[in-house]
Amino acid sequence: MKILSVFGTRPEAIKMAPIVRLLKQTAGVEARVCVTAQHRQMLDQALELFGIKPDTDLDLMRDGQSLAQLSAGIFTRLDPVLDEFKPDWVLAVGDTTTVVTTSLLAFYRRIKFGHVEAGLRTHDKWHPFPEEINRRIATVTADLHFAPTEWSQGNLLREGVSRDRIHVTGNTVIDALNFVSKQNEPREIQELLEKLAVGKSGAKRLILVTAHRRENFGAPMEQICHALQQLASRDDVEIVYPVHLNPNVQEPVNRILKEAPHVTLLPPLDYLPLVHLMKHASLILTDSGGIQEEAPAFGIPVLVMRETTERPEGVDAGTLKLVGTETSRIVDEATRLLDDPAEHAKMAKAANPYGDGHAAERIVEALLKSA
Repeated sequence: MKILSVFGTRPEAIKMAPIVRLLKQTAGVEARVCVTAQHRQMLDQALELFGIKPDTDLDLMRDGQSLAQLSAGIFTRLDPVLDEFKPDWVLAVGDTTTVVTTSLLAFYRRIKFGHVEAGLRTHDKWHPFPEEINRRIATVTADLHFAPTEWSQGNLLREGVSRDRIHVTGNTVIDALNFVSKQNEPREIQELLEKLAVGKSGAKRLILVTAHRRENFGAPMEQICHALQQLASRDDVEIVYPVHLNPNVQEPVNRILKEAPHVTLLPPLDYLPLVHLMKHASLILTDSGGIQEEAPAFGIPVLVMRETTERPEGVDAGTLKLVGTETSRIVDEATRLLDDPAEHAKMAKAANPYGDGHAAERIVEALLKSA
């Protein structure tokens, strides 16, 4: 069986890595990897961490390119790869531009497409943009759907996907997280925690922030920054914010927070130090998708700074809380968790609904059975 895994961003690489590594070890499978390099630098960090050497690198990242330009590049550069390798299956994960174009190319060439992390929905075409439409299109073209949870399976069933084409596997991000969290804590994280007096008995508490989503550009990002500015006025917390390189994030964050007390702005972190920093946090504020799945594995409450989430299982389980981007709401909810140990404990002790660390095994088994 010939299987091609295609991905282009760091989150995709992290979630595909357990599958890629397992396929390489599986008898009777010829597995190749093609990266689009939709996000060059951050993708390379993940490839190195997981020891993945792509067979094909399309190297498509260009500064300031539009979604249309990126899509055109993937269409024209990936199609010859499919023509040369002629895989039995193409795999992609999630909801990026790489995923939607890959799924369409597989369809055009009548190659079976397996969609990893299938069935996530907000039911709002503009939130998140463009991911909600990307994943819906991937659902239409997919031949096998690897749904991370029963909830995501339910979305697919309601959209008419046949039950026998859906496999509930858990999310491969938990497989990846288990691999990375067992590695030694990087010295840079140890030094940062010592400098901030975080993690020691009776010392300050760490608030970890990630915020970079496209739909939060502009006024929502400004409101998020003002909320962080207010929280930073407390003497019992330290806020650490690895700031995305996009100018729409860099400008308001640096303008509002660069001189704020108790705020440390960092360049984007590699996945290894980010995971280990996450383990020390008392609270996480994020608009990211992956961290909503990862943080509950460490028992850390997460406030999601978005209006909707395609991961409501965490909200239902009590590990996540949607707070939107309004300054006062973010401050109020964060203050409640910082000041009320019972409320903090209730979220911290909730069970992680996103997997048991064996998702890749279930996905590979389903592919083998499809032969």
